Parts: sequence; C-alpha cells; structure tokens
Amino acid sequence: MQRLDPTRLFLILRGGSAFLHTLIFTVNMVYQAETVGLSPLQLVLVGTTLEMSAFLFEAPTGILADVYSRRLSVIIGVALMGIGFVIEGSLPFFAAVLLNQVIWGLGYTFTSGASEAWLADEIGEAAAGPVFLRASQVSQVAGLLAIPLSVALATVALQLPIVLGGLLFIGLTLFLWLAMPENGFTPTPAEERSSWRQMLETARAGVQMVRTRPLLRVILAVSLVVGLYSEGYDRLWTPHLLDNFSFPLIYGLQPIVWFGVIRAGSSLFSIAATEVARRKRITESGGRLLGLMLALDGAMLLALLLLAWAGNFWVALIALWIFSTARSTLGPLDSAWIVRHTSGTARATAISFASQLNAVGQVVGGPAVGWIGTVLSLPAALTASALLMSPILPLLARGKRLEETRTESE
Repeated sequence: MQRLDPTRLFLILRGGSAFLHTLIFTVNMVYQAETVGLSPLQLVLVGTTLEMSAFLFEAPTGILADVYSRRLSVIIGVALMGIGFVIEGSLPFFAAVLLNQVIWGLGYTFTSGASEAWLADEIGEAAAGPVFLRASQVSQVAGLLAIPLSVALATVALQLPIVLGGLLFIGLTLFLWLAMPENGFTPTPAEERSSWRQMLETARAGVQMVRTRPLLRVILAVSLVVGLYSEGYDRLWTPHLLDNFSFPLIYGLQPIVWFGVIRAGSSLFSIAATEVARRKRITESGGRLLGLMLALDGAMLLALLLLAWAGNFWVALIALWIFSTARSTLGPLDSAWIVRHTSGTARATAISFASQLNAVGQVVGGPAVGWIGTVLSLPAALTASALLMSPILPLLARGKRLEETRTESE
C-alpha cells in the first residue's frame, strides 16, 4: 500500500480516532455507572488510575518518540488503546475497568505529543497550526457521525459500542502501519539505540527548553491546572445528570438517547466555533491566540458553575453545550500554542512534559473531588472542580502579556 500525504494521513488519524472514541464514550460513562455499578468515588478512581498510568509512562514514551520513531510510537499507542477497550467492554467488572485504564493510559502516552510532533516534522511548524484546526473540525464531524451508531448499538447492549470500538482501533493500527510515512524525522542510529545516554540527552533538552522559555513555563502551569479540575468534571457530569435531573420524554427518548443528543449538539457547536477560529487565522498571532483561549476558559468556568446548580434539565443542557464547545475549540489552540514555543528535536518530549503535569493534576484533584461527590453531593463536587479551574484565568492573562511583549521585541 502506498504511503499517504502527511496532512491527509493526520486528518484520517484524527478523524478515525475521534469516530471510535465517540463510538465508545457516548455510552462509556453510562456503562460504568449503570452496568458496572460504580460509585462517584470509584468513577473518579478509574480516572485516577488512567492518569497514574499516563504520569508513569508519559516521559519515557515521549523520549522514545524522539529517539526511535514517532510513527512507530503512534502505531503502538493506537493498538494498545484498542486492546484496553475490548477488555473493558467484555468484562463488566471494576477490576477490568481499572485494567483498561492502565493499558489505555500506556497507549495514550505513546500517541501523546508524537502525532503532533510527527506532523510538524513532515510539513513544517508554520503549516502545522492550520492543520490542527482542520483536524479538530474533521474530528468533530467524525464524532458526530459516530453518535447515532453508538446509541443504536447501546440500545442492544451498553457494552457493544465499547467492544466494537476497541476492535476497530486495532484495525486502524494495521492501516497506519501500511499508510503512515515518516520522512522528516531522523532516528538515532541503530548502533546507539541500546544506550540510555541518548534518551537522557533528549530529556535534558526538554528540561532546558522549559528553563529558558517563560512562556513554556506558563503552558506547563496551565496543563497542571487543567488536570486539577478536569477529572472531577469528566467523571461526574454523567451521574450528575442521571441522579439529579428528570430527562424529558420528548418522542419517547430514553436517557441513553439524550446522551447522544448532548454529544451531537456539542459537536455541531464545536465545528462552527473552530471554523471561525480557523478563518480568522487565530493561530498565526500569539496575542490573539491567548486572547481567545482566555475568553473560552472564562466561558467554561461560568458554564461549570451553572451546570452544578442548574434548576432543571434544559439549563443543565445549555451549560454542558457551552462548556464542551469551548473545551473542544481550546484543544487545537493549545496544540498550536505549544508548537510555537518548542523546538523540533525535543518537541515530543516537551509536549509529554505538559501531558505529564496534566496527569499529576488529575491524580491530585480527581480523588478529592470524587470524595466530595460521595460525602456531600455531586453539585458540590462540580463546584469544587470550578474552583480548581479558576487559576487558569490569571495564568493565561500572564501568557498573553508575555506573547505581546515577545511580539513587540521582534
């Protein structure tokens, strides 16, 4: 099979991954809460296990992506994620869910940073930013297409979309092996690969990058704060809806179908918001990029508080859509921001450092929020997540000032 153009391959990778992730995660939290029967604290501990795996494996796999092959790192990661989801969907037990988090976490760290760094190597840093935005749009469309399939399969059995998604991830691995090129990256010579010295040198390059670049330090601090608040929200908004709201019986829609509607609305709004950012070429200006990120994070903070204390289902639905739209739009902007401030030789390592701090934040913040949800209430837990999120606003404001100062000095 002929290797594909890097931009096209990256769009396929992101679109295919988004389709399969949406196939799985439209129903995954409902599956864990209802079929497996996890409590709020257990739900968060599942996420903590995932983030502990990410924390332990992120730096080594990031270094491996820099030293050996970013292409191979992505392929291994996609395969491991598929295996993990097959295990979780096939065995509806707490232990199996935890095992998937370890395997999935390991697989994610192989892809984290490596795919972005691979694209930047293949097409250049300047061209990568717009592709990140386009890939986000492709991902949203692909995810939108997966929602009705996920809901239809879940009406047969809640675990069916999870198992099928895992098997298709394994199929995606084979496609990547045959079609993914790697021409812009020069791996370490074979005779040097048995030595850890090269890996340590790559790690030192990443650390030095952080020490000498104030903006990169802000990026890493933002990653930590995102980790602190996000685990509680990600794991508890689903049981919050199931436990505290009555789902409208419009056209006889059952709760599982409403979760599809929620995700579909989020995808449509996110596609539109990302298109606006792409057309206005937000990624080409550091100051404008940070200004938009600041506005989006402010909207997320207010929406999270609204969700926590909403008096009816419709208000909660609007809050969810605002939060998810802003969050999805932030994804490619964050990728473009970190690419602007990292060098090619250790980019995957620097991105991995950011992901590792995110994992630390989730490990620290998640169990605390889960405990609050178990002892007090789910609205109190979501409020705690909002409080943990609040430092991100002054951090981004500082980043914006640094970007503007940097632009003036150039």
